[in-house]
Amino acid sequence: MAGMFNTTRWSLVIETRADSDSGRLALDTLCRAYRSPVVSYLRARGHSPSDAEDLAQAFFEQLLVHRLHAAADPERGRFRAFLLTALKRHLANQRDHETALKRGGGQVLVALDEDDAPADAGALTPEQAFERDYALTVIERALERLRQEAIDAGKLALFDEVRGFLLEPPDPSEYAVLSARLNLRRNTLAVAIHRLRNRMRAMVRAELGDTVESAAALEAEMAALQGILEPAPPVESGPV
Repeated sequence: MAGMFNTTRWSLVIETRADSDSGRLALDTLCRAYRSPVVSYLRARGHSPSDAEDLAQAFFEQLLVHRLHAAADPERGRFRAFLLTALKRHLANQRDHETALKRGGGQVLVALDEDDAPADAGALTPEQAFERDYALTVIERALERLRQEAIDAGKLALFDEVRGFLLEPPDPSEYAVLSARLNLRRNTLAVAIHRLRNRMRAMVRAELGDTVESAAALEAEMAALQGILEPAPPVESGPV
């Protein structure tokens, strides 16, 4: 198990902190894959869609050009934590730079919010928006891995039919409808869905495995992903 983490994309980034083609390519690949959570964070801070895209582009350019990952803490071992921390530092530096421009009479090109809290008090915080989008991105990329596996096995039609049941099991009534549509026995369909759900979990692990540096970090990310996606328990009101 330990050997596989010597060649993940994130471990390559950590191990090649000096300028290198392998580290740069690995970081570029991760940044392209996980751009959406960064945009979600910026949108939750109140930026318009176009401004959020522009700010995300500027952030990733700084990340890649100036090798900001050289300051990454290898003990943390997780791209997710690094990405959010690097984004916050980038925005703080931008804010400091704009403050200096204001004091010196310079022109500010893009205004940054002073407050991290979203305008709607009932909305997700920027951190929550980032974490949720990151988790959903992992799931979507895992589904794409599984879809490619289904294509290779000549089972794309079955995959497309049951894709919606890989995260949440179908109700008994849905089994009956789907069994009839696919002309499969209910037990046969149940076994197929069970196997695909297991493969889906394996694909999630494979996707997360590319963003961590160790087996322990992978298990921590799996637990974090589950916690992020689980709905919050209802708040019980006290006696009136």
